[in-house]
Parts: sequence; structure tokens; C-alpha cells
Amino acid sequence: MRKYILILILIFVGLVSLFSNTLFSAESSKAVAEGINFNSADVAWMLVASVLVFLMTPGVGFFYGGMVNSKNIISTIFQSFIAMVTITVLWFIFEFGLAFGPDIGGIIGNPLPHMFMQGIGTTSAWVGAPTIPILLFALFQLKFAIITPALISGGVAERIKFWGYLLFIVMFSIFIYSPLAHATWHPEGILAKAGILDFAGGTVVHMSSGWAALAGAIFLKKRRDTTLASAQIPYVILGASLLWIGWFGFNAGSSFAANELGVLAFANTTAASALSALTWGFLEKINGKKLSSVGVCVGAVVGLVAITPGAGFVSLGHSLFIGLIASVISFYMVKFFHTNGVDDTLDVFPCHGVGGMVGMLLTGVFADKSINEDIPSNGLFFGETSLFINHFIAMIAVSIFVFFGTLLLLFIVNKIIPLRVDPDKEELGLDISQHGEKVY
Repeated sequence: MRKYILILILIFVGLVSLFSNTLFSAESSKAVAEGINFNSADVAWMLVASVLVFLMTPGVGFFYGGMVNSKNIISTIFQSFIAMVTITVLWFIFEFGLAFGPDIGGIIGNPLPHMFMQGIGTTSAWVGAPTIPILLFALFQLKFAIITPALISGGVAERIKFWGYLLFIVMFSIFIYSPLAHATWHPEGILAKAGILDFAGGTVVHMSSGWAALAGAIFLKKRRDTTLASAQIPYVILGASLLWIGWFGFNAGSSFAANELGVLAFANTTAASALSALTWGFLEKINGKKLSSVGVCVGAVVGLVAITPGAGFVSLGHSLFIGLIASVISFYMVKFFHTNGVDDTLDVFPCHGVGGMVGMLLTGVFADKSINEDIPSNGLFFGETSLFINHFIAMIAVSIFVFFGTLLLLFIVNKIIPLRVDPDKEELGLDISQHGEKVY
């Protein structure tokens, strides 16, 4: 039965794609500016930045794949790859419209005017990125939509059915990611209008993936074997390196121009990640362990996560502080999870969820109007309280929305396709049981 459903989906998408120009008419969004003179340097930089962000998802795959048991390496890496494939198709059909289409109530976009990317071309610009074509803006934002469900896979690794995972990431992307992206990054979004700052996705990408991973870990319950063999540590180092390189596009690209703000975001990204990595290694030594390559790589990623929301809003010195504090908090949160038996397989919530929340709050502390004039008010460090209070309230609201929304989606998906693999297939390994392949 499943194969006939898949065939019908492919036929439907193919036919609608073929006649999309006549089926849908492009209605101009208020957030799209017409008659813009594009800047070639900005276009060139944003093309490069989009490639860099795209590189991050394979980076996630290798980063996660190196930490699981050898019988699950292919499955874990492939869960990131399939996110690239699936979310791209969704984005081009209607999800860009959900995230950035004409506003509906500050929480979602109207997808109809831009179905199959109608009106999203190279002659108009997004209002927040006026020097590049809106199509380039859409492609850049696509990469954020891709990496978010890929990050979630680490929380449910080694025990989730492939088809269940595939259906879940589709539903998560539609019902959780798109509303959150719209609320945060669309000028009419409810969080944007409240003055919430998220320069490059600390809230939209990392908090959401962290809370969703925790919900998935709780819903699927513990693995039969909770030990991690770290079968391919070189993969972890490779993945972390790809992530760090790609993150320059992630953060510096969110300036949407080859300008001074992009340079600052680039520098802040480097500084926070470096000190966070070093801090994690020192904490391992302080806690009686050897300084491990995996630990330092994890610390680097935590720093990258934490600086993401404030990369274009805080000073270089404050970015160092953010990296240090985030590393300390995430390190002990990982320790707490392991001690109390919470089976978030690859520590997605302690690293991405907690790192994103720390970054969000500290952006509310250190945001500086002298650095970025778009900031509605200075942070708590400069004696103003409104931004920090708004960030704290938004953090609670987003956490509740994502966590309980994800639990509901998992419940629905599980009724359609049972999410947890059978015990014998889990013991055999997901590489063979889900894909009929093996590494060795």
C-alpha cells in the first residue's frame, strides 16, 4: 500500500509542477520590495554563505554519525541527508510561503501566493535583504529549514524507524519550524514586532531542535543499549570542522550583505566557539577525565550555538563571555542528563537547546545599540531591562510551543507509522534493518 501512496505523491507533485505557472498567480507581499538595485558584492557573498550553510547539514551527519555505534552509522548520517532532500522539496512547493509569505496573524505566512515559488525570482527583494534577489534570500533561508530537523535526529538516534522519522520531519517543518521562523523573522511576526532579537537562528533553529529532540527522546523512551561506542571519532572531528566552517555562512551571512556587520558576526562566531571548546576541554580535566577530542568538538559546537542569536548584536568581548558561560552550563547539563538517565542520544537538548536559550538570554543582556542600530533597546548589561524581560518571556513561550507541539506531532505520527523500531531490529542495527546496508 505504501508504495502506491508514494507513486501517487510523485505523480501529483510532477503534474502540479508542470502547470504551476497557470495554476497559481503571484500576489505581491508587503514584505517584498520592488525595483531594487542589487549589489553584486552582496549577491556574491550570499551565494557563498548559502553554500556554507548547506555544508553544515552533512557536517551534522558526520558529527552525529561518528558518535553512534558502528551498526547505526549509515542510518544516522543518512537522516541528515534525507532532510536536505525532503525539506528542499517542501520549501519550493509551499513552505517558503508558510515562513515568509503574506502575514496571517503574526504567526504564519499565507503559502498560496508563492506556491511553487511563484513570484520568488530575481527582480524583486525581500524587505530585510534589499540588495539581493528574493530568490537568493529564499535559498539562504532554505538551508536553515533543512538543518533544524537534521539536528533533531541526534536526540532519537539508534531507535527510530526511517519512515516514521521522514513523516515526522515533514510535519515538524510545517507546523513547528515555519510558524516559528515567521513569528521571528517576518517583519509582521509576533516575536519580531515584540522586539525579540535572533540574528541567525538561536531561537528558530537551536532552541526548537533542542526541545524537539528532548520531546522525541522522552516519547521514544530509552534505547535497549544506552552506551555510545563513538565508532568513528575522526568523523566527529570532521563533522565539527564542517559545522564551524559552515557556521560562518550561518552567522555572517545573516547580515545579508558584504558589510561591517557581517565581519563582526564572523569574528564573534570564531571567538565564542574557540573559548567554548577550550572551556569544555578544561572542564573534562577538572572533573577527572582526560581532555578528549570529542569533548572539545562538542564544546566548539556549543559556542557556535550560543553566539548565533547575538552574533550581530554584541561585542567581541561579550561573545567570548557567551561562549564560556554556555560551555559551562551545557557541560553540566550533559552530566545531569547522563546521571539521571535521560536518553537524548547525542545530547541535542543540553547542547543545542540549552546553548540556544543561554545565547538568547545573554543577547538580552549584552545587545548594544552602538553595534547595531536595529536593536530596539540596549541589553541588561547597559542598564536597560525591557529587552531582557522580553527575551525571557519569549524563551518560555517558544519552549512550551515547541516541546508540547512536538509531543503532539510524535503522537500523531506514531498512530500512522509506529516510530520505535522493533527490539530485534534495534539490536541488529538501523543500517541493516532500515536500509539494508552496513559500513563494514
